[in-house]
Amino acid sequence: MKTKTKKMIAPVVIVALISIYYIAIGIIFAYMNGVPMLAKIIALVVPALLSGVAITVLIQRIKEIKKGEDDDLSKY
Repeated sequence: MKTKTKKMIAPVVIVALISIYYIAIGIIFAYMNGVPMLAKIIALVVPALLSGVAITVLIQRIKEIKKGEDDDLSKY
């Protein structure tokens, strides 16, 4: 397995787990009885947005790894 591929595994796994967690919490909250409809919609939209942001950051990190920027903090 290539070194670059190994460096991409951890970010992909972490983002996948975070996304699943956010969406699961939203779905559980949306199915609760006695919760207003607006709160249910917010409980589904906010986790979806957070997951979208996490995936966007993941895509940027994968591009950095492919360019050879292993340590992105070194430029600061």
